[in-house]
Amino acid sequence: MTLQHTVDFKSFRTLFMSVRKNQRLAARRHPMFDKNRFAKAMMYVFIAFWAAYFLFLGALLPSTFRAIYPSMEPYHILNQGLVIMLIFDFLIRLLFPVPIQEIKPFLLLPVPKRRIMAIFLLRGGFDSFCLFWLFLFLPFSLLTVTRFYGLTGVVSYCIGISLLMVMNNYWSMLIRVLKRQRFVYFFLTVPAYGLLAALEFIPGTGWTSRASMELGEGFILGKVWAFAAVIAAIALLAWINYRIQLRLVYAELDRKEDTSTRRISSYRFFDRYGEVGEYMRLELKMIFRNKAPRTQFWMLFACVLMFTALLASDVYEGKNNMTYFGCIYCYCALGMTVFCQVMAIEGNYIDGLMVRKESIYTMLRAKYYLQCALLTIPFTLCMVPVAMGSISLLMSVAYLCFTAGVIFALMLQMAVYNTKTMQLNNTLMGKGSGGNVYQMLVMGCSFAMPILINRMLETLLGEHLAYC
Repeated sequence: MTLQHTVDFKSFRTLFMSVRKNQRLAARRHPMFDKNRFAKAMMYVFIAFWAAYFLFLGALLPSTFRAIYPSMEPYHILNQGLVIMLIFDFLIRLLFPVPIQEIKPFLLLPVPKRRIMAIFLLRGGFDSFCLFWLFLFLPFSLLTVTRFYGLTGVVSYCIGISLLMVMNNYWSMLIRVLKRQRFVYFFLTVPAYGLLAALEFIPGTGWTSRASMELGEGFILGKVWAFAAVIAAIALLAWINYRIQLRLVYAELDRKEDTSTRRISSYRFFDRYGEVGEYMRLELKMIFRNKAPRTQFWMLFACVLMFTALLASDVYEGKNNMTYFGCIYCYCALGMTVFCQVMAIEGNYIDGLMVRKESIYTMLRAKYYLQCALLTIPFTLCMVPVAMGSISLLMSVAYLCFTAGVIFALMLQMAVYNTKTMQLNNTLMGKGSGGNVYQMLVMGCSFAMPILINRMLETLLGEHLAYC
């Protein structure tokens, strides 16, 4: 019996390494591999930036928590907010692919599909992103936990946090798999997170934050029950994922786009604008009827809401570079989804445009007018931090006008440099979905240039005159 188990383990390990090797070769052999090298390099720079930012936060939070809550230890305060971090981690993981999308070519191999599915679930569940949060928790625990529990408490705490992120990964994977079948399954998160909110905000309870704090304390103390509870949740979620994805794997192979006729808006109010109105109608249909643009729009809209909430809460403590960045991001984000991919999206139907007497200039004007109209969304949202006194109305109006007059014009230059067609129904993190060097430069300039100009004008002219 022992020999049989040894043979099975060796074969499983060999298969695991073969799958890993084949996936790396598939990425290198993709037609867009060479063109996406700069995008991947910039992605690594972006990851390094957030890692450094997390390290900075991890070193800053202990002193901040001690100043605000002198009667409690800083790690107690952070542990009370573990649920918020798990929700944030869950939202980020919505962009990631799921094993059921990557398993298709491996089903042709003479290997049991159960074993293949187990390998993909193992790789997908224990990915490197689960360790990314250690950039925040490791310096934080070194500055707080070592005072009472030494390095043993730090190691135990970091292991517990990593297991918690693995559990959250399997939970996110389950929702993503179900959402691919029917979007209504995404609303399973409502009762799950609604229950946690109810347990927290019912007057006189605060059970969610209290349980979260006890769990974090159990990690620090190395309590068996804390690790056993998380490992049991990981095993349960992994088993549910295994059963559901195994059942849906052939449904994924037969997956077809929904082509049924539905009653949808024809945006007739654009009729009065002639040819420009026709392109504006086409632009709205492109955004809300195709998977990739629609997902980008709603994800960045969620980011705009988050930055608006941060500005309203005055978490940046007055006017600083992060305040300016949050304000310009609110205005740029939605337009960035379209302008940085201009003519890349049109690559899907450029042949149809070239055989007709159409004007590219008219199409670009329509994009510009529509995105300027959509600026009313962040402007309305920014009224909340304006009302809270975090930013001034003049600052909001100045950034609105600068976005429409300068940044959108800068982004439209991508119509010259985009030479790769963007697939409208691919996932955001799929193969060949990266940008090019010009997109990265334009996006960087769009965020950095307003802040630099604002700082320079404030130094020379003062705040109010600089905004004017």
